[in-house]
Amino acid sequence: MKRMKSISEFHQFRQLPAPEHPLLSVVEINMVKQTVERASVTWCYDFYAIGLKRVSFSDHINFRYGQQPYDFNEGILSFVAPNQLLSLSIDSKQETTQSGWLLLIHPDFLWNTSLAKSIRKYDFWDYSVHESLFLSAKEEAILIHIFQNIQQEYHANIDRFSKQIIISQIESLLSYADRFYHRQFITREKANHQLLERLETILEDYFGSDELLKRGLPTVQYISETLHVSPNYLRGVLKVLTGQNTQQIIHDKLIEKAKQKLSVTDFSISEIAYTLGFEHPQSFTKLFKSKTKLSPLAYRRSLN
Repeated sequence: MKRMKSISEFHQFRQLPAPEHPLLSVVEINMVKQTVERASVTWCYDFYAIGLKRVSFSDHINFRYGQQPYDFNEGILSFVAPNQLLSLSIDSKQETTQSGWLLLIHPDFLWNTSLAKSIRKYDFWDYSVHESLFLSAKEEAILIHIFQNIQQEYHANIDRFSKQIIISQIESLLSYADRFYHRQFITREKANHQLLERLETILEDYFGSDELLKRGLPTVQYISETLHVSPNYLRGVLKVLTGQNTQQIIHDKLIEKAKQKLSVTDFSISEIAYTLGFEHPQSFTKLFKSKTKLSPLAYRRSLN
């Protein structure tokens, strides 16, 4: 695995001129060396990377982010946080055609700025590359303009205003990305509703099997891994489609099953709690009451 600890190391590795700032770099991607050799490489950065890219690879090149493959032939915006793994698998020496922008930001550059803490509030730092932002032509033009503004300030003479101007541009870029992701959740209606349908199937299968007794309630991590999406991306989709997060969806399914058991069986509250994956009936009762305003026993009585 190749670990790049500094932006200067990245520039050297990509055969670029030395960065003009040790903690920040903005690169036009067509400047990056385009010939890639036969290899299988995994790497990670100790800094943030924001890429607006169009890259055409041959069929012999497979880009993966974590465990997920990705096709870069469309214009996309992707975000890589420090310590995230990326990998590239190449079957033979190939030429690539690529364009776009790459912004590298070392965490130390953010010290004592408004972004130092707020940068991680954006969920898309934890999205997988196949969950990247697919931009419309208008959106792409807006973001390119921001990259150009950062580049202009980056190449200007450094003064006491430079850092804050760049920080404000980065904040604008992140805010626009947040807006455009929200648009993507809405406009990719078919794919996202299919995701919701698959989630419903997974929960039905899980609650109808012995998994509850073996493993307890399904976790957000289990659900996202089964759906092959990152937890934060799934949360973003569900928030737009349902107004709820993944944990709330799981709990709603649990309450639905609990109401069925309270309605059609004579099981005790403890027995129902056990069949639903709870070790302690008190925990089940507390959750049920928080969702329905009634205890399980009071709900059963209300049916009669």
